[in-house]
Amino acid sequence: MADSELQLVARRIRSFPDFPIPGVLFRDMSPLLKDPDSFRASISLLASHLKKTHDGKIDYIAGLDSRGFLFGPSLAQELGVGCVLIRKRGKLPGPTLSASYTLEYGKAELEIQRDALEPGQRVVVVDDLLATGGTMQAACELLGQLQAKVLECVSLMELTSLKGRERLGTVPFFSLLQYE
Repeated sequence: MADSELQLVARRIRSFPDFPIPGVLFRDMSPLLKDPDSFRASISLLASHLKKTHDGKIDYIAGLDSRGFLFGPSLAQELGVGCVLIRKRGKLPGPTLSASYTLEYGKAELEIQRDALEPGQRVVVVDDLLATGGTMQAACELLGQLQAKVLECVSLMELTSLKGRERLGTVPFFSLLQYE
């Protein structure tokens, strides 16, 4: 990773203690999105990792609802591939497949359109943050239902103390920034 680019990204993440509930230190990426150079650097770093790791063998980026949508299309554009959406329940038209997962404070469901991918297509899942891993695990399950091949999951940030990458099993995971 280009250290100066990574520093540019890291400087644009701010912390808010006790949000959304007491005891949580929220990592806010809003300043990153406001700064075109920092956002461009985050996409460039993720794309560089994926190019090096998968050597042009990616068919699609799957962006996760909702902040993964901010990174998915830009990353797909940078890689010259398409982008598919994995949404929260009830947000996609047409026939869908679903997978439920647990959050730190409840339960939720993700969906993907049944015709989003063909069997065997190679996909990278992207989101802004990996915390407990439930959302990414459910996304991988959905992609598996479509018989797509999940090459890797990537995110801007990772909360390592929550051990979310362990829930991904054998699926490789990469993040630009790691926090306790």
